[in-house]
Amino acid sequence: MGKTIFIRIVYLLLIMPSFLNAQSAKDTVSVALKEKTKEKEVAYPQFQFKGLFQARFLESLVDDVDVSGVQHSSGEVVRSSFDVKRMRVGLNTKLSKETEVVILVNLADFKSDPKTKVLENAYAKYTFSKYIAVTGGQFRPAFGIEELVPVDIIKSFDFSNQYYEFGKNGWTSFQIGASATGAFDVGKIPLNYAFSILNGNGKNQEKDKDNGKQYSTRWVLGLSQKYKINLGLNGGIGKVFTQEVFALGADIAGDFKVTDDLSFDVQIEYKQGTNHNLYFSLPTDARTANVSDYQMRGYYIMPNFRYAVNYGKLTSLEMSCRYESFDPSYKIDSNLKQTYTPMASLEFGKAYTGRISLGFEIDRFDKNIPDTSSYNDNLFIIQFQCRL
Repeated sequence: MGKTIFIRIVYLLLIMPSFLNAQSAKDTVSVALKEKTKEKEVAYPQFQFKGLFQARFLESLVDDVDVSGVQHSSGEVVRSSFDVKRMRVGLNTKLSKETEVVILVNLADFKSDPKTKVLENAYAKYTFSKYIAVTGGQFRPAFGIEELVPVDIIKSFDFSNQYYEFGKNGWTSFQIGASATGAFDVGKIPLNYAFSILNGNGKNQEKDKDNGKQYSTRWVLGLSQKYKINLGLNGGIGKVFTQEVFALGADIAGDFKVTDDLSFDVQIEYKQGTNHNLYFSLPTDARTANVSDYQMRGYYIMPNFRYAVNYGKLTSLEMSCRYESFDPSYKIDSNLKQTYTPMASLEFGKAYTGRISLGFEIDRFDKNIPDTSSYNDNLFIIQFQCRL
């Protein structure tokens, strides 16, 4: 009797792993079936609507300079004005897990000639994996910190002078072309990359201005995950009306937590490149034979302090002051522009759902040119924004 019981116990111990393995396999199959069922439940297309409203009050603090920064030697000067800066409406459509189509328009552009304005983003993106995705249409190519951040969450009133000038030259802002982007790790360092090929003549153009194209790339190294320190390197070459052009840049950004409620972030960016937009705007007899004689360069530093309040609907207080130095043609007829933009903001809701900002834009030129925007000015700004 005792021998029989012993044999049964041994038998149960021997077959127990089989039961456990069978149960484990059953659980694995069950989880896989649930995940597959969950995937089938995802319905496409999926739609996400976005919006941004920005309104301003502007006051020029210089008697003969208007709110747009233009100096007037004689006549009436409009020194204060209300303005709708942006009224954006956007739609992101996911056609499948890999495919999305993005549309963004700025209805505030109708206040002036809308021929090459209004439509901003209009592109399709297909993601093969985290290593590579391709984008085609009208979009903002990656060529610096500002190109990757929407204007409604930047830490200043607007993008920098260099952003807009490099946009006029086809490297930044909204351009038409194609791009490949992705991310991978080099050891323990995350690396993001982008390659773009562009017409280089801005948004909403019927066709390229010539047969030349502009090729650019951006590489971002994540140096510190804790402090969000990222180093970016940018480079580009191309041809415009058979003339060879280039652009290059470097930037670094970081975000540091001082206390539980106080944080400090900073951005530093440098860019240099051919100002072929300026070169081809000049009469033939008023310029040199070589486009490389006309080069722009500049840098900015933007520190920002953020204090979390979380009192009622008020989320945070922010204070920033961007300093920028930019010269549109430092080799020939140089006129360096320095801009100081101190700003204080009240944030309501999360991710700048509501924001009230006030501050100044202070421009200083090496040479004041009468009756132009190349003239010293002090502009007071109050800006209100809502975003969806």
